[in-house]
Amino acid sequence: MGVKFLSEEWARAVQDALNSNEQFKSSAGSQTAKVQQVVTGAPDREVKYWFKLEGGQAALGMGDAPDSVDATITQDYETAVKLAKNELTGTAAYMSGKLRVSGDLMKLMQLQGALSQMPAALKDLDVDY
Repeated sequence: MGVKFLSEEWARAVQDALNSNEQFKSSAGSQTAKVQQVVTGAPDREVKYWFKLEGGQAALGMGDAPDSVDATITQDYETAVKLAKNELTGTAAYMSGKLRVSGDLMKLMQLQGALSQMPAALKDLDVDY
């Protein structure tokens, strides 16, 4: 049995997987970013979680980000699942209007290298969607 998608256990598992993946850490390098994620239409509620990248380390948590963020990304549950399963890229989701960004879009563009390593880093994670 896997971890429930968008749960505290899921956030911890994603954080651990990213931080133990050398390619992700190498791609992240010295970049810093704080992103608030909003997933609408989740089975039981709207879900918020945050992602922070600093010093080659990723941090994730559920709810509102503890600090101010560079950008907020909003998507529906179906899009979030496809992104998590690597069935859809963030760029394709954005271009098709399935993913909305408010804040510093340039900062997100600079993260493409690190973000592109996430599917490989998370491929062995057992998640229940």
